[in-house]
Amino acid sequence: MTLVLSREDAERIAAEGRLGYPHEACGFLLGEWSADAKRVRQVRPAENARTDSPQNRYLIPPEAFLHAEKEARERSLEIVGFYHSHPDVEARPSAFDRDHAWAGYSYVIVSVRGGVARETRSWELRPDRSAFEEETLSIVGGPATESAGSASEGKTPLGNPSLGGKS
Repeated sequence: MTLVLSREDAERIAAEGRLGYPHEACGFLLGEWSADAKRVRQVRPAENARTDSPQNRYLIPPEAFLHAEKEARERSLEIVGFYHSHPDVEARPSAFDRDHAWAGYSYVIVSVRGGVARETRSWELRPDRSAFEEETLSIVGGPATESAGSASEGKTPLGNPSLGGKS
């Protein structure tokens, strides 16, 4: 499966990760499903309600989920996934992420090291919950369209100055 994300939304996710640093930032991906892709139409930040370890865990409160679901429905969209940042570690799901994820949704992770967004990757949990599979992340719009995210294609760096990150 491919996750299609606008450059503007990819930059917003990276900015949210930088703003939340050294804690995990998180939010919703609202969009549409098709046979071969999920298309994100809106990124909706959420508060990380985790109080015990916000530097390496996130928690989206149920009421935030309900509000995002309502907003998506009003716009004829659906929640197609979630995003969160990984402060000072790579953009790869942890065992904790796997234990708390739902199959079928996209999970975009942005690695933020020292306050700088370094890479963004997208993952989907296998139906048997055994592991995440990296999915193709297609970033469209802006100066250049790029595809990244699958193991064979590499990663999407959203931390360089031309993409809105810090240098």
